[in-house]
Parts: sequence; C-alpha cells; structure tokens
Amino acid sequence: MKYEITHIMQKHTNGPAEYRNHFLTRIFGSPYNGCYVLAVAIFSLGILRDHLYNRALADQPFYQPVSQPYLAYGLFATGNTLVLSSMWALGLTGTYLGDYFGILMDAPVTGFPFNVTGSPMYWGSTLSFLAVALYKGKVAGLLLTLEVFVCYWLALKWEDPFTAEIYAKRERDRAKSKKGGKRA
Repeated sequence: MKYEITHIMQKHTNGPAEYRNHFLTRIFGSPYNGCYVLAVAIFSLGILRDHLYNRALADQPFYQPVSQPYLAYGLFATGNTLVLSSMWALGLTGTYLGDYFGILMDAPVTGFPFNVTGSPMYWGSTLSFLAVALYKGKVAGLLLTLEVFVCYWLALKWEDPFTAEIYAKRERDRAKSKKGGKRA
C-alpha cells in the first residue's frame, strides 16, 4: 500500500504549502478555486487508491476463515456512514482542506459523526477497507487495512495539531482586531 503512504504524504505536503505560500490560490485565482482543484485531485487519487486496493486483493488467495460477509456488510455500512455524514457536515471545502486555504468554518463541527470520533473520514475509510478484506476473504486485505490504519494514525499526529493551530491563530487575530477596535 505504498500508494496510500504517497497519497497521504501528498495531501499533507500540499495543504501546509498552500497555507504558508498560497501557491494554488495564486495559480487558480482564489482560495475557493484552489480548494476545488485540490478536492478533485484528492478525490481522484482516492478512486485510484481504491482501484489499486481491489486489484491487489484480486491477485491474492481466498482464505475461508477471513471471509465474514455479514460482518463486512456492517463494517462497510458503518464506515460509509461515517465518511459520507462527515462530508455532509463539513461541506466540500471543509472536507478537502479548505482551512489550509483560509476557508475556515465558523465553529468546529461537534454533531454526528464528530461526536463519535474526531476523525470520521479516516476511521470510516479504514472500516471500509477492512470490510472489503473480510467480504473477499483476503488476508492481504487485512494487512493492507492495518497499513491504512497506521498511515491515518500517523497523519493525525501531524494534522490535528496543525489544524488546531490554524483555528487558534484565527482566534488570536480576532482578539487583536477587537482590541484594536476598542482603542480607536
């Protein structure tokens, strides 16, 4: 799943680079246009990732004890519910690194699915990979799912503090602006 590592590294390189240098904003004329282009790229790479995962599993032997179709159905439904409901709650720019473009939400989303887990897209995606492995009865799928889990876990070790700092900076700037407004 070398591709998954590359995909996450690309996302976590482009996002901070945009935040610091605004290179996509400059190329595409606005933060929204830059975010939309990055969204298409991330979404497309995700489709390619899923295709490569399924192709890798197709070449692996079936192992009956791993085949758990009913558990797979439940995990797939849960995983996709987490992913799709988080996309709905965040919207396009919230889902696809809009905060790195300066497109910030008014407040953190705390309702479902964020009241279940702080990273519903990552954990929902991981559950979906696990579901496919169990549905197809592929040990290799379990190992690849473990790799996806580790990649997402490591990504969050960096992403969560970075995102928290973006919002903390906004609050500091707002406080300075209010302070400056009172003096005038």
